[in-house]
Amino acid sequence: MDSKKGRSTEAEGSKERGLVHVWQAGSCSGTPERLSGWGGKTVLQAALGAKHGVLLTEDGVVYSFGTLPWRSEPAEICPSSPILENALVGQYVVTVAAGSFHSGAVTESGIVYMWGENSAGQCAVANQQYVPEPNPVSISDSETSPLLAVRILQLACGEEHTLALSISREIWAWGTGCQLGLITTTFPVTKPQKIEHLAGRVVLQVACGAFHSLALVQCLPSQDLKPVPERCNQCSQLLITMTDKEDHVIISDSHCCPLGVTLSESQAENQASIAISPSTETLHSQGEVFENTLAENDLPATELNVGNGQTTSSDAISSQQDMGTTEMPSARNTPSYPDTQAVNEYVQKLSDLSVRKNSENGEKPVPSQPLIEEAIPNLHSPPTTSTSALNSLVVSCASAVGVRVAATYEAGALSLKKVMNFYSTAPCEPGTQAGSSSTGPEGLKDSREEQVKQESMQGKKSSSLVDIREEESEGGSRRLSLPGLLSQVSPRLLRKAARVKTRTVVLTPTYSGEADALLPSLRTEVWTWGKGKDGQLGHGDVLPRLQPLCVKCLDGKEVIHLEAGGVHSLALTAKSQVYSWGSNTFGQLGHSDFPTTIPRLAKVDNENGVWSVAAGQDYSLFLVDTEDFQPGLYYSGRQDPTEGDNLPENHSGTKTPVLLSCSKLGYISRVTAGKDRYLALVDKNIMGYIASLHELAATERRFYSKLSDIKSQILRPLLSLENLGTASTIQLLQEVASRFSKLCYLIGQHGASLSSFLHGIKEARSLVILKHASLFLDSYTEYCTSITNFLVMGGFQLLAKPAIDFLNKNQELLQGLSEVTDENTQLVEILNTLFFLPTRRLHNYAKVLLKLATCFEVVSSHIYPFWTLGKPRIIVWIMPPHDMEHHYFNIYICLIKFIFLQRNARRKYDCR
Repeated sequence: MDSKKGRSTEAEGSKERGLVHVWQAGSCSGTPERLSGWGGKTVLQAALGAKHGVLLTEDGVVYSFGTLPWRSEPAEICPSSPILENALVGQYVVTVAAGSFHSGAVTESGIVYMWGENSAGQCAVANQQYVPEPNPVSISDSETSPLLAVRILQLACGEEHTLALSISREIWAWGTGCQLGLITTTFPVTKPQKIEHLAGRVVLQVACGAFHSLALVQCLPSQDLKPVPERCNQCSQLLITMTDKEDHVIISDSHCCPLGVTLSESQAENQASIAISPSTETLHSQGEVFENTLAENDLPATELNVGNGQTTSSDAISSQQDMGTTEMPSARNTPSYPDTQAVNEYVQKLSDLSVRKNSENGEKPVPSQPLIEEAIPNLHSPPTTSTSALNSLVVSCASAVGVRVAATYEAGALSLKKVMNFYSTAPCEPGTQAGSSSTGPEGLKDSREEQVKQESMQGKKSSSLVDIREEESEGGSRRLSLPGLLSQVSPRLLRKAARVKTRTVVLTPTYSGEADALLPSLRTEVWTWGKGKDGQLGHGDVLPRLQPLCVKCLDGKEVIHLEAGGVHSLALTAKSQVYSWGSNTFGQLGHSDFPTTIPRLAKVDNENGVWSVAAGQDYSLFLVDTEDFQPGLYYSGRQDPTEGDNLPENHSGTKTPVLLSCSKLGYISRVTAGKDRYLALVDKNIMGYIASLHELAATERRFYSKLSDIKSQILRPLLSLENLGTASTIQLLQEVASRFSKLCYLIGQHGASLSSFLHGIKEARSLVILKHASLFLDSYTEYCTSITNFLVMGGFQLLAKPAIDFLNKNQELLQGLSEVTDENTQLVEILNTLFFLPTRRLHNYAKVLLKLATCFEVVSSHIYPFWTLGKPRIIVWIMPPHDMEHHYFNIYICLIKFIFLQRNARRKYDCR
């Protein structure tokens, strides 16, 4: 009797969590349907392919549904309901993935299983068209002796390739195509190989499009950064360039290699010595890398610079039509590779054409004078640079200009120290001229002015494949206009440049072992490779990449998650923003009617942030926070005509993301996109528990966005002023800024972890704020101590006139950030309210934790001492409700600690 009651209770509870709802892609007005034939098990994760999908339940069991042509039984090819993958019974699966026509699963022990279409080796099986049942994949590291099996954390599948992320944070690949990121000429690759280009880096996530790949990589600490090379190892063009744009100069490091390949120097040498002859059975092989450049061989370099990074040559476009196709694989011939001499002649032709164009037009380069360093995180600049290098750069730029101009530099992708390192490197230093070939006479190197002219011309050559107009429009918010240059540099500017900065406040905290180990990292980079004919790689061009290359436009954007569609890509940031790039034929990018080869912000919801995304074949999904904390789902992309519509035969798309009607479904926790349909996992609000979790996550993400705005719009410009007050005032303000920045970063990490928490099993005991409450208590205590010390000593009233003037000019901004509605409120009170926002957040923590605690029934009547406060010691006791499990008791403990910390900070402020 009890067992029957237990089963009925379990079945009833399973109907409230992990519910599967399916939409047909291409219809914004359609209503979702429950997955046909699916029972009552709770689904934790789902993955969709072109015509099939896989489901992972909370007990680690995998089901497949849809069209399954690889199954051995005819009845299982198109089952009416999801079928159990019997080969995985007994294996506890922790994650699943689906490519266009194949599937994969990873067990708790880190073993990979693959099944489905295998014509391109995407299931890691040789000479077999289909793999009907899940088959274990052997992944071993040949660098170890004896061979050790590699444990896998995550899996991603494309159309003809598969990527696996190991427990040591390295990527393994198998299948076919340049999207593998491997240096090989033999396809298919059926034995998993490590992507050596990212070896030694900490990879956080991998994602696969149809024929391109993405990786989220943790930034290297500053001490591990390598010096930036002067020239590209492949084409020998300058990596940092100056481009004359009439009345201003653009300093840019957005170099685009004409060969479409970025290899290290040693790898390039090895590749040059290998005779390459792909077999006729190779699909989308490396030979296609040179299709675009060979088709353009008879065109002037300037004709390649067109809007949105697309190539004007019809031949060049048609040469890549077969790249990115979604048809089933078939044997076909591939073009052979050009020899090294042909490539060198092509590069030299590009160089000569650019130089001749410049000389015919009589253009004069105008170098820039970067004097201000913007404190942007994640910029890869050398750790130290002498001030004499900066002075020489200033003098050389000023002497070369002679007229008043406006200089700009790309603050989001280029650091001043990087520029100074480039200019201060002596030509005779080892490695400076490695792999480079001088195109000008020897006399050009004797004069700094002539060298600047040469670099400007080289800049035009290296950017001939990149749409510089697109860079200018995108960089409008990232570039910093500098004061005009005079024919003679002001001594004040030179003294300012040479003066040792005393206010070196690190607004982006250094790596902290415990927090970075427990919470997601926000210091990330995005690396992409594979086919890029639609700009889906994000490098500003339409060239393919054989090796992973960093998307520089996303440096410092704090990307926490990546998604790849058929020919477009999405990047979600910690500030709940989405950057999208690639094909925009149907409006799947969510920001304009045109494609883009560089990441741009998607315009989803102006008031609320995005916390989860999914990319389908030609559409995108955005899960957005709402005012009532119930997530809203936006759709952007292909719009199929409905019955009665007089639409053209070709499908139309959405102009802007459209909000879907799904308020009655419940709380959406995860969205997944395929080719013709997309899927959402939904939870019902069980005793208010699910709503409380979403409230905690949504308010934390919003709080981080507000703290980031305060740091970037108030603290950073305030600290850059020359005169802030007395030495003691500056020291106290620096301490406040440093603690504020550390707390801000912790909140950003916590917001990202809560988003991941909502995707999983959602057990209260796994909440970071409960398991590791000391991290939050310590950071809040440090900040509360610093701000109260600053206010007790006089606070913002002691700031000097330049600081007060700056704050007065931005009083409206301060009121908006501090949520002060009274316009008559004094400036000092607004500032006090603004910088005490973290203590108010402590109160919000306590409120939400109390809601969580009341969701559980308890019968224990014991009284527990758990907290002592102050001197003399005051022992605080708490009597929990009845029959509460021990780990839920931590909710009460953490709740009261936050309350005491808030009251203690407020008491210090009131007694100042």
